[in-house]
Amino acid sequence: MSPATPHINIAAYKFVTLENLDELRGQYQSLCTELGLKGTVLLTPEGINMFVSGPREQIDSYLAWVRSDARLADLEWKESVSSEQSHKRMLVKIKKEIITMRMPLIKPELGRAPAVDAPTLKRWLDQGHDDAGKPVVMVDTRNDFEVDVGTFDHTVDYRIKKFTEFPDVIAAHKDDFAGKTVVTFCTGGIRCEKAAIHMQNIGYDNVYQLEGGILKYFEEVGGAHYTGDCFVFDYRTALNPRLEPTETVQCFACRAVVTPRQQLAPEYVYGVSCPHCAGKVAA
Repeated sequence: MSPATPHINIAAYKFVTLENLDELRGQYQSLCTELGLKGTVLLTPEGINMFVSGPREQIDSYLAWVRSDARLADLEWKESVSSEQSHKRMLVKIKKEIITMRMPLIKPELGRAPAVDAPTLKRWLDQGHDDAGKPVVMVDTRNDFEVDVGTFDHTVDYRIKKFTEFPDVIAAHKDDFAGKTVVTFCTGGIRCEKAAIHMQNIGYDNVYQLEGGILKYFEEVGGAHYTGDCFVFDYRTALNPRLEPTETVQCFACRAVVTPRQQLAPEYVYGVSCPHCAGKVAA
C-alpha cells in the first residue's frame, strides 16, 4: 500500500477592504468544495483570514485563484504538513472583523506598525537587546489557554481571556516598558498587527509586531528562545517548533488544553472529561 498523500495546511490573512462579501462567500465555498479542501475562510469588510488544508496540487490551485484577485495579489501564507487534513469540514463565513478587537479606528490597511522578522528577532534575543542597545520585551497577545501550551521565554503574559481585553490592559501597563523595545506576537500575525497599532496610538514609542507570528518564526528559525509548542485552532491542537503535530489535545467537555502528562490522569476520559473539569460539571 502506498503511503498516504501528505496534506498542506496554509494559514494566511490580509487587511484590505473587501466588498460584495455574499458574492465572495459563494465563490470561495464553491471552489473549496470543488477542490476538496477543508478549513475556515473568514471574509470581512477589513480583510480575509484563512486556514485551509488539502493536497499540494489543490492548495496550489486555490492559492493561484485567490491571488488572481488584484486585492490579494501579494497575499503571503505559512505552511505546515500533516498526514490528515487539519480540519473536518469547509466553512466560509462573513464576520465584522478578522479578529474581534472592537477598536474601529484601528485600520491596518492604512498603515502597519513596524515589523521585525524572525531572524532579526532571534538575533536580538541572542544578544539580549535590539540593534540600538535597548532591552527587548516580548508581549504575548494571545488568550491565556494558548499561552499555556507554549510561548517565548520571559514573555509578558497578561492572562487575558479574549482579545477585546488587550487594549485596556496594555494601556494600564505602559510605564512598565519605558526605554525598552516591545515586540508583540501571536500565532500567525493578525492579533499582534492590531495590538502593535493600538500601542502606537496610545503612545508607545518603540513597538514592533513579529512578522508572521509564531508559526513563521518556527518556519524560519525553529524554537530558539521559545518553550513548549504553539496552539492552533484545528484538530492538531498544537505544533512543535518543527511544525509537527504534538500529542496535546483539547478536552471535548470544557475545551481546556490537555497535555500528554495530564492525559495519564484518571480524570481524563476521552470525549468526557479531563483534570480541568472532572467533577465540576453537573450530571
